[in-house]
Amino acid sequence: MKTGVISLLAIATLGGALYMAGVRAQNSTASGDNQNSMEGLARATFAGGCFWCMEGPFDELEGVKSTTSGYTGGQTENPTYKQVSAGGTGHTEAVQIIYDPTEISYEELLEVFWVNHDPTEADGQFCDKGNQYRPGVFFHDEEQKLAAEASRKEIENTKTFDEPVVTEITKADTFYAAEDYHQDYYTRNPLRYRMYRLGCGRDRRLEKLWGASSH
Repeated sequence: MKTGVISLLAIATLGGALYMAGVRAQNSTASGDNQNSMEGLARATFAGGCFWCMEGPFDELEGVKSTTSGYTGGQTENPTYKQVSAGGTGHTEAVQIIYDPTEISYEELLEVFWVNHDPTEADGQFCDKGNQYRPGVFFHDEEQKLAAEASRKEIENTKTFDEPVVTEITKADTFYAAEDYHQDYYTRNPLRYRMYRLGCGRDRRLEKLWGASSH
């Protein structure tokens, strides 16, 4: 679990006041499944293990308006981080992206998604084990479903690793925004974030799967 990795690395500073230069602040307002009211914008929902690590790659993209860390794919209403991380709600940590489809396509978002998670591991990601860290594409309409399925087929046909691609593609369910302290964690707590990411072996595994240009 994330807290365990941070504890093992003996991080002494909170780093709460530190921010990485050049990274824009994101809108972390709590959102439910009806979050798509902004005219002309669309949303995408992906799970790739720790949601702290999934915001940054999308924040960098032109056309992405906001990213929100949260929980989806479970049964419990309004779950808390404590409940989800214990593994009893059925949810997985996910990131919901609001983007302008005239500036960036869903297919381009999928390309970023694939190289930022391990598609060979269904029950967890990297050092975080359990169904609450399972990877997935949660499509919001038929067009996204077809695009996701096509992208997974392309990955399967071109992959350089031997293991099968097991990332799930399922219909989007209610998305619950995570607690405020999880939003933009990588910019608010850069030292703790970097130590967690290093300790979890995320980048080492991504480079092995996708090469040095990933993540």
